[in-house]
Amino acid sequence: MSRLVAPRERGWWVPLAWTVLLFSACVGMPWLEGLFRLVEPDSRGVVYARADFLTLLGRHLLVVAVAALAAVAIGVGAAVAVTRRAGRDFLPLVAQLASIGQTFPPVAVLALAVPVLGFGTLPIIVALLLYGLLPIVRNTLTGLEGVDSGVREAARGMGMTSGQLLRQVELPLAWPVILAGIRTSVTINIATAAIGATVGASNLGDPIISGIVNGNTAYVLQGALLIGLLALTVDSVFARLQPAAA
Repeated sequence: MSRLVAPRERGWWVPLAWTVLLFSACVGMPWLEGLFRLVEPDSRGVVYARADFLTLLGRHLLVVAVAALAAVAIGVGAAVAVTRRAGRDFLPLVAQLASIGQTFPPVAVLALAVPVLGFGTLPIIVALLLYGLLPIVRNTLTGLEGVDSGVREAARGMGMTSGQLLRQVELPLAWPVILAGIRTSVTINIATAAIGATVGASNLGDPIISGIVNGNTAYVLQGALLIGLLALTVDSVFARLQPAAA
């Protein structure tokens, strides 16, 4: 019979290894100048130097984290509301709105948000929030709807209120599915956040945009490498947090 293996029973060496590799790449990028010189032999500078890579990493993480926290609060809250008896009529509407948020290109969201919110970090947070809602809403709905009706009836028979049923039974049982949606949302947005550099939100997208504008492939590779390592690091952490059957 399968059982759920707690995250602490499995090794954390994979996330640790990716984390070390990520920080080593940020700190040691100047030491790879000779390698990048092979890619851009005619360029005066082959290592992006307008900002420290660790600083860009911190800004990138901050934007993604803020957007993720907002998306979780809104997505899980909306999904919980429409799975209650009073809000069930709005379930199709919430699912459709979340879908529209992801099908609407983030670049278009930025184009519409900048005139209202101005240049900087806020427009990209709004774009990431809308783009990251669908996996969270969809998985929360799936998780809550997947709770066995017999479990609910047993909980009610024990005298649990609706709030206790949600907090102590439904959400814990649905949590692995919800966490999978959060994992997908965050991982996607780590890459998507790079476009924030086009509207003045400084992050790991800066070297990529600068490289495109100046025709410097080395810059593009540096930004892409760090974003890829960050995505792998965060995804491996989520993989450790998720219960697994064994």
